[in-house]
Formats: sequence, structure tokens, C-alpha cells
Amino acid sequence: MAKAKTIYSCTECGGQSPKWQGQCPHCGAWNTLVETVAEALPAAGKNRYSALAASGKLQQLVEVEASEVSRTPTGIAEFDRVLGGGLVDGGVVLIGGDPGIGKSTLLLQALAHLSTNRKVLYVSGEESAQQIALRAKRLDLNAREVHLLPEIQLEKIQAVVSRERPDVVVIDSIQTVYSEQLTSAPGSVAQVRECAAQLTRQAKSSGVTIILVGHVTKEGALAGPRVLEHIVDTVLYFEGDTHSSFRLIRAFKNRFGAVNELGVFAMTEKGLREVSNPSALFLSQHGAQVPGSCVMVTQEGTRPLLVEIQALLDDAHSPSPRRLSLGLEQNRLAMLLAVLHRHAGIACFDQDVFINAVGGVKITEPGADLAVLLAIVSSLKNRPLPDKMVVFGEVGLAGEVRPVQRGQERLKEAAKLGFTHAIIPKANTPKHKIEGMEIIAVERVEDAVQKLR
Repeated sequence: MAKAKTIYSCTECGGQSPKWQGQCPHCGAWNTLVETVAEALPAAGKNRYSALAASGKLQQLVEVEASEVSRTPTGIAEFDRVLGGGLVDGGVVLIGGDPGIGKSTLLLQALAHLSTNRKVLYVSGEESAQQIALRAKRLDLNAREVHLLPEIQLEKIQAVVSRERPDVVVIDSIQTVYSEQLTSAPGSVAQVRECAAQLTRQAKSSGVTIILVGHVTKEGALAGPRVLEHIVDTVLYFEGDTHSSFRLIRAFKNRFGAVNELGVFAMTEKGLREVSNPSALFLSQHGAQVPGSCVMVTQEGTRPLLVEIQALLDDAHSPSPRRLSLGLEQNRLAMLLAVLHRHAGIACFDQDVFINAVGGVKITEPGADLAVLLAIVSSLKNRPLPDKMVVFGEVGLAGEVRPVQRGQERLKEAAKLGFTHAIIPKANTPKHKIEGMEIIAVERVEDAVQKLR
């Protein structure tokens, strides 16, 4: 089969060039030309959109029958939670993470469970069949029915999938796969985009579920073109410190379920093990209450999690005090310190401020604002917060404490774990009393700070 003709397209203006150049001849941008497959021109007098027009059918939305998609559980409950209940036929999942964090281990465990009643295929472009077999033996997995294919050429992979018709296919990884229609090296922008598009097209047409493993950059984002995340149905990120035994999987995109779901695992000698009570990971075990520690309830998808926020304030020994935040947004910390000074009269301009979310979890929602402020006040005054107290609430620039979503579920989760007091926004006050929980509702920052004195 003859190779398809390739051209070079500019990622900035879309202009095309027959050969690669350092500068785009159309818009003048540098290093923006990437290799793509040239589309064949239609024959004279032939409508190039006739095939699409014949298959298209105009419908009214009310005429479309909406039904729930069937899901296939992977046998790993935390993985199923992040996926929205399980794998979907014809769905394409992209999972990324740092090297050695456990992506291949998790997927091999999932395929071992699925192989008992489904036909599965593991395509490896980074490891040999012997290495995968050794991992399965080390993890003590019953993977006899898992089919292996050490291959990196896209056309051969597609041929095997078409011939064997598996139900679930894992591609480890998409950066190692290349198409012979392109001359660029595996892992290039053109190869990753074209291979992902071809595999997605095959998944949609045949109904096979494809899971793509993706590399990440040093900034933690998925390597390759941004369009890669738009092509697939679900995007998952593997998070966690390789020096810690705990791993987090977070969903950033899911066409078949909720986003921002969180799955929690512990890395053991036998692979990744599900954590039944993840809130216990993010709470430090202190013998007694210590200053600068405040427990908040954050919402990760449909799951409320209790996380300990720690603050440490120390006298600054330089004209520019340090502001360091781990697990929380640094710019938001600067804003909260300004609100605390303006509306509660507590100044920290001569203090180094350090904030940490215990357990390595990353909190992106503004519901942590009030907990951060109270932890700062506790450390500055060297006065511990009351025992068994949780805090949540968003803080505005005017000093008001705003409500957060799912306040009732957060309070129930805290009460279930034995917490007896809660400082929350007044608008989140539950209509019905929660047994064993004393609610302290506040409207402004100064009211919350006053409750601690």
C-alpha cells in the first residue's frame, strides 16, 4: 500500500506548506508547522460531502430516545467510581500520570478481573511480554486469559483488533504508537494525534473499549497535542508522590459520568489496593490538639472528604515575607491574607506563611477558604482550635462567608467520622438537625474569628 501524502500545517493560522520550515510562510510564527496526512481531493464534478449527506438524518431532539448506557465493572470499585460506574462499550479512556506511579499495574489488575468474562487485549509498546508476565506473577494475578501484543505500529494493532474482536483493549502507551502513513517519529504531535484519532474511530465503529496510557510533561500535563483530550471520552490523571504509598485517580473529563471524581488507592507488594475510608488518609493523628491545624470537608465529585489544613506562621527575617502553599492555590492565599487584615484586623505582613493540605491532596474548590483563615489565626495566636471541629465555606473580598455546594452531605460525612462541631456559612445551615453535630453558622469572617476567642 502506497504511503499517504503528507503536508505541514501551521497550528496558529492553519496554513499549509508542502515541506517543513522553521517559520510559517503564511503568518510568520516560528516552530508551528506539524506534519499531517493530506486529504485526497474529490473527483471533478463529485460532491465531496455526498457520503456524509447520505448518512445524515435531520431529527428533533424530542424524537431521540435517550437510554442509559450499559457499563462493564472492572472489578476495582475505586476505578469504577472514577469512570462513572464502569467501562462503556465503544468508549475511549485516556489515563496519564508520572512514570512509575502505577498506571500499568492498575490496568493489568483491571484486565485480569475483566478476563474472567470478557475478551481483553494488552498492547504494550514499552515492555516485552516477558516483563508483563513477570509483573502479573509478582502481583499474584490470574491473568491466563489476558492476550498480549507487543507492537507499536498502528496498522498492525488495528488489524489484530479487527481480527480478534476483543471487548477491552489497553494501549500502553499512545506515545509509542506510530503510523506508517507519517514519516515523523513516534511521540511527535502528528503521530499522537493521528494514532489517537484512528483508534477512537475504530472504537466507535466496532464497539470495543479502548484505554490509552499517556505520558505527562514535567509540569504534570498530558504530553502531546491538546486535541488528544478532546478526542477521547474520558480523561483520568494519576496523582500522588512516588515516595508515598498512596495514589489518587481524578477524572477531569467524562462524557459518561461526573467529573472531579476521586479514587484512592494504596500501593502494596500485591499491587494497588482500594482504600475504603479515604478521609483517614488526609487527617493527621495528633496526641492532642495543636495550633495551626483545621479540618475541612471538601467535595470531590460525589464524595465528601475530610482533609486537614495545616498553617505555620513564623517571624519573617527578610523584607519580603514568604507565602508558600502546598495543595492549595497560592494566589488565593494572598487574597485571603488581605481579607483577614481588612475585615478581621489581623495582620500577617511581618510573618512567613506556610499552608499545607495533609496527604498530598490538591484542593481546587473555594470551600477551603474559611478553614485556611482559621488555621492561620490559630497558628498566629498559638491557640489550638476546639477538638472534633470541622470548617468549610468560601470567603469573598468583602469579608462575607458564602455557601458551598452539597453542605448537607459534608456535615453528614463529618458526623459519621465522629466530629461534633462545625463552623459553616449561614446559608448552608441544615433544615433538619444532624444528630450529634453542633452547628455554628457565620455570615462574615470576623464572626468566625470571634468564635475562636
